[in-house]
Amino acid sequence: MLGPYEALKGEIIKYKGNKIFPEIKNIKKVPISISEIKNRVFSLHNQEIWPAISRINNQINISVNNYFNKVVGALFVPLPLTTRMISSPGAVYGKEAINYTTDTVPITLKWFELPKKAFLAESSQIYLELALLQKGINHVFANYNSFRKEKADATHLSEFHHIEYEGKIDQKKNIKIAQGLLYTIINDLIKNNDSDLSVFLTDEKISELKQTTRKNIPIITFEEALNLLYDETKDKKYKKFTLQTFHSWEEVKLTEIIGRTVGVSEMPLLEVPFYHAMKDGTEPPVADNTDIILSGYREIVGSGHRVRSIKELEEKARIFNLPREDYIPYLQSRQFPDYKETSGFGLGWERFMQGILEMPFIHTVCLFPRIDQTLKP
Repeated sequence: MLGPYEALKGEIIKYKGNKIFPEIKNIKKVPISISEIKNRVFSLHNQEIWPAISRINNQINISVNNYFNKVVGALFVPLPLTTRMISSPGAVYGKEAINYTTDTVPITLKWFELPKKAFLAESSQIYLELALLQKGINHVFANYNSFRKEKADATHLSEFHHIEYEGKIDQKKNIKIAQGLLYTIINDLIKNNDSDLSVFLTDEKISELKQTTRKNIPIITFEEALNLLYDETKDKKYKKFTLQTFHSWEEVKLTEIIGRTVGVSEMPLLEVPFYHAMKDGTEPPVADNTDIILSGYREIVGSGHRVRSIKELEEKARIFNLPREDYIPYLQSRQFPDYKETSGFGLGWERFMQGILEMPFIHTVCLFPRIDQTLKP
């Protein structure tokens, strides 16, 4: 099966190896090599993988722009990297009653003489939503740095790149656009960068990668995902409807059970970021969202239908204890009589690269990785 990882018993994640790196029995036990990152200048000069990665990066950029411009009709929007409106505020402002969410903590900085600190953007999503308030603009996208105050590991960087889209569409159409982007990038790489892919992958793997673009990604609900994990492991923790037991091992294992890349939808409403709309008629309430988990890897796309009305948004603001002064622009967006509901997604660039090239660590596909332990090179 495609992908760098294999889920073994005892929640061990094995790295299977590629043409560059040998297998690693337990990827979680291997610390990030700080010296390797600090010495990246010499690595860039001496190792053949970096020109290949740079050409692959360039092709991804071309593919993304062509797809959004020519296929979707989306406009690129220049956006700020500093904000007071983070898209995952539960981690900072969430009430005590919400003791677990998938929110991430933002990185803060002093902004001139303002009394409040600014946040570095951990997503472009809120501003893409606001950009859609312009008349006649129905699809927008961005490709920017995102910052998260989380410790780096095999699949996490503290600063990474997000390819993000937002449109005046429903979630069903949103998923089709996300899948179309993934398959466009893969097909373009196979067509234009076969020799670069061959630095990392065997011909058999490249052929298998191409075959994946000929089938739609299956979508299952989060409840169905938990049931599959329970049937496979008989672990009763999967009987509880919560994201607290759904982590990296579960993501890899689920793709092994399904046998390919899979989408997981309808997650617990109060365990995902506040901006997701509730799927109507659900009890317990679930979000109208979908994560795409790459075969033998992890989630690479997060997507969802956005909060639809001012009433719904006001309720979310109350539950997540949003500071109203900071979120006035977002609240205002739902007050216009002609407001149209939107959906959108974000694709983690480096994660996508790591997954398809079957590399052991995310910093091994990033020329200038930024992690919590160093700012070098």
